Amino acid sequence: MPLLSRSKTAALIVLLCVTTATAAEPTTIPWNELRSVDNSALELTDSPWKVICFLGAECPLARLYGPRLNSLAEEFSSQGFTFVGIDSNPQDSPADIEQYIREHRLEFPIVKDATQSLATQLGATRTPEVFVLDSNDQVVYQGRIDDQYEPGLSRGEPTKHDLRDTLAALIAGRPVPQSQTAAVGCLITFVNKHKAHAGSPSPVTFTRDVVPILNQHCVECHRPGEIGPFSLTDYHEVIGWGEMILEVIDQRRMPPWHADPNYGDFVGERLFPTEDRETLATWLEHGMPEGDPQDRPASPQWAAGWQLPTAPNVEFTMRDRPFVVPADGIVEYQYFVVDPQWEEDHWVRAAQVIPGDASVVHHTIVFVRPPDGSSSEGIGWMGGYVPGQRTFALPPGHARRIPAGSKLVFQMHYTPNGKKTTDITRIGVWLADPAEVTHEVVTRVAVDNEFEIPPGSKNHTVDVRLDGFGPEARLLAAMPHMHLRGKSFWLESRSNQSAEKLLSVPHYDFNWQHWYRFESPLDLKTIDELKMQFTFDNSSGNPVNPAPNEYVTWGDQTGEEMAVAFFDVAYPIGASQRPPKKPRSDADRAAQRRHIQQSVDKFLADMDQDGDGIVTRDEAPVTFQRYGFRRMDRNRDGRLERSEIEAAAARRL
Repeated sequence: MPLLSRSKTAALIVLLCVTTATAAEPTTIPWNELRSVDNSALELTDSPWKVICFLGAECPLARLYGPRLNSLAEEFSSQGFTFVGIDSNPQDSPADIEQYIREHRLEFPIVKDATQSLATQLGATRTPEVFVLDSNDQVVYQGRIDDQYEPGLSRGEPTKHDLRDTLAALIAGRPVPQSQTAAVGCLITFVNKHKAHAGSPSPVTFTRDVVPILNQHCVECHRPGEIGPFSLTDYHEVIGWGEMILEVIDQRRMPPWHADPNYGDFVGERLFPTEDRETLATWLEHGMPEGDPQDRPASPQWAAGWQLPTAPNVEFTMRDRPFVVPADGIVEYQYFVVDPQWEEDHWVRAAQVIPGDASVVHHTIVFVRPPDGSSSEGIGWMGGYVPGQRTFALPPGHARRIPAGSKLVFQMHYTPNGKKTTDITRIGVWLADPAEVTHEVVTRVAVDNEFEIPPGSKNHTVDVRLDGFGPEARLLAAMPHMHLRGKSFWLESRSNQSAEKLLSVPHYDFNWQHWYRFESPLDLKTIDELKMQFTFDNSSGNPVNPAPNEYVTWGDQTGEEMAVAFFDVAYPIGASQRPPKKPRSDADRAAQRRHIQQSVDKFLADMDQDGDGIVTRDEAPVTFQRYGFRRMDRNRDGRLERSEIEAAAARRL
């Protein structure tokens, strides 16, 4: 029989659950004793099958899977399956669960397992985790819903539909394909178990010992209004995440940091000390005591929404109305042009992009489009947003020059998350006093957009070089960028046949991308070139590879690939941003002319699709349209003629 009418089930929250059963006294769960907020009994005993879903209101995977469970409940409820959600997390209040139901429009009831007895009796350990029970309350399936999502991993679509296949087999009277799979998601912390095993008084307390660790390593993101999916500022919230905190530290998923500590020292590197990890483990082992409130240190002070201590001097939004992001599908890159109405040059020492809806903004880059005829170097970088990126002010005396009359171009990449939403992204800008600026910072880009990754290749490498630095140039920071097949990256400087590794990212993670800002800027005066290597995994062993049997080339979308690195380079004010030209002999000049002609011929061979000797904007790759076409198209006619291509090749020399 059906559980309840759909109009009633949407808001069901059960506040108190059954008496704890022990492993030595196995009992059938008394479903009829569960009661809802309106005191209605849950009539479950006559259901042929029950699908019990352990969920968490703030667990990222439970939030992703809530709508999918809802769809399965709609599909299978008429065939004898009753879906019930259970929230056994001590940190989730009834109000949290109500919000979770509203946000995802869930049509099945959720039980608040306040004593954690249901999780204990069924053996649940994570959210989401599902149990399918027959009419005798025997478990016929336990585990995950499907394989699309894992912590930090997201496939384009599931390849295994474990729960659906189980339900279909039961309807058809067939054996369940697999009775147990490993659940993935957030660990449930069993508070009473920890307190029962606490033993002697704890040498570690939350207020005195744990709060300083969280403030230093976690609260930057895990506080209200920030990208962290839950807050770690409240004692009752933190104890519910206790075991999960240890797991993500041990697996090096948190804090997010991917540079090999053996190479380079970086500003704001997120290395978690072993002694801090042991303090947290001791706290859990001794029952997670709160301690004396007087021992708690003051919370860090943050400007609302901004990562720097002060609010920006000026803010700009991408436009005056929201952009509507659909629930699914592929959204082409969106571009929004903003006029800051700056009638004189401005110097920018920091910029931070804040997405309106971080759940759908994959990345944002704000470029500077200088007016025609102005002199500017680099790619015109103002600021950007990618998950996990931190904002730092440039070193004292360093700033980016924004020519008078420039426009700001917001490049927006949206990834739908299953729910229609809207976004208005903004950028905050911190200005510098021109009289105090000693160094101009430009962003240079190193890129290879001509690679092809074969199907199944596990370690396909792409080598890229960058050279042509001015005599007084200094390297401040680097940021590699790849997509789902990105595996690793390294950067080294080369000079006089010697090499020094500057940065190694052995386990590149598309979900967390960082500007790696060097503690000590690198003097480029004696550096011949920067060499970098991108490695891609296009094999089936890559769990997020959307298509291991396909050739992969350059492209903007997540299923395509990129091999690009950005570099912040600083020059003293008035210094040349180009290396001095050496006197050339007749042979050198002839070799230069040959090199220019070879470069032009290759450029035309790659981009001149109709063979007329002219490259139009539509013929060029999308990335070149955005990064290079305008600089080469000096007469602004939307066409690159041979003379313009030759001039660009000569400038590079």
